[in-house]
Amino acid sequence: MKTQLIALFALFSCSYGTAFGQAGDIYTNFVRQVQFPTKVVHDVTTLPVGEMLSPLAIDPGGARFELWTVKSDPLTVYLLDSRYVGTYVPMADIIIRTEDPYIYTGIPRTRADRPFIVDITTSGLRSEEDAPAASKAVKLLRHVQSYGVGGTGEGINRSQAILLSQVSLVNNAVHRLSYALNSVPGADRSKVSGEERFSVFSLEDYQAPASQLASMYMQVWPVADGSIAGISQNQTIRFTLPQITLTFNDLYPDSRIYAQVYKGEARLGVEGAVVPGSGRAFYESVPQNIALVIDNWDAVIDEDGPWTLEILTATPFDLDRLDHVTFNVDRTIDVNASVTTIE
Repeated sequence: MKTQLIALFALFSCSYGTAFGQAGDIYTNFVRQVQFPTKVVHDVTTLPVGEMLSPLAIDPGGARFELWTVKSDPLTVYLLDSRYVGTYVPMADIIIRTEDPYIYTGIPRTRADRPFIVDITTSGLRSEEDAPAASKAVKLLRHVQSYGVGGTGEGINRSQAILLSQVSLVNNAVHRLSYALNSVPGADRSKVSGEERFSVFSLEDYQAPASQLASMYMQVWPVADGSIAGISQNQTIRFTLPQITLTFNDLYPDSRIYAQVYKGEARLGVEGAVVPGSGRAFYESVPQNIALVIDNWDAVIDEDGPWTLEILTATPFDLDRLDHVTFNVDRTIDVNASVTTIE
């Protein structure tokens, strides 16, 4: 029997909120060791980052290590990671790469219309004919799960995830999988929200059941949309600009919004004048909805003629125009008069 050195990665900490929380939330972290075949369980609290020896010696049947965190208010328990260690069981590691560099929770995320890459590294696989079956192959499972309309994943039951695929990996290598889009269930592909989860499991043998060697999931958030109300296409404005309402839906967790105007018809890629009071920045962990009422924006219109108003959102992926309207400004006052004299 032997002890095992455990490396703990900073998936959650007191400095940052979780995927479901805000900054300032307090978490307690612990490692659970489950022995096989006895199924003896031992828990030990730990810091979010660092290394420690396994609380119990590893029996011949191996052991499963689980990293948990507990949120204090409201009381919520999250399983962050799980690894199985055995005498001849292979090892695996999973990394999901997206275009969003967000790292604070350790959970990768992306938008419904963006690609992603999964790297699965396997090592310790044996090829000898007389080697135990559990040492010669592992199983890669891909699960998908929807959060539902307006869902954020809080309190989700991951046992209800859909098994999308299952394959065997038999060689030591980095297995790269590239996906143009996610497969989270949903009729409108631009509006899905949910999770993609990739897991590597050992094969069952006489000493231990099939156990998770590595797992990682990615959150998928919908594409934002928006609308402009209070001014209509081709409307002619002669005096004060009207009050307008700007509505934004499903704003990406890390994004910026604003409205701008520029002279002429609608054109993509134009940099205009920002409408006062329209700018907002969001550093949340879930999508946001907001409606802004804008008054007194005449200062950005400095001459008569056609103008375009548009609302935009900037994300880690790109700058998107959500809605636009072109209107005409005609403030010129024509006076028809005549002058007569009496002689």
